[in-house]
Amino acid sequence: MTIRTRKFLGTIALLVLAAVWALLGMALAQMPWIAESGWRQAVYYVVAGMGWVLPAMPIVSWMQRPDRA
Repeated sequence: MTIRTRKFLGTIALLVLAAVWALLGMALAQMPWIAESGWRQAVYYVVAGMGWVLPAMPIVSWMQRPDRA
C-alpha cells in the first residue's frame, strides 16, 4: 500500500475516531454521577478531551510508515 493511500485511509479513520469519541464523551457526560459534581466534570472533560490521543497514535504512526520497496 502506498503512503498516499495509507494517509487517505488514516485520515478517514481519524475523522471517524474523533466523531465517535465526541459522541460517546457527550453521552457519558450526562451520567448523573458526573453531572452532579463540578470537580468530577472537570476531571472527566480533561480525561475525555485528551483521551482520544492514545487510540489516534497508532493510526498516525501507521500513516507515516514509508513505502515498501
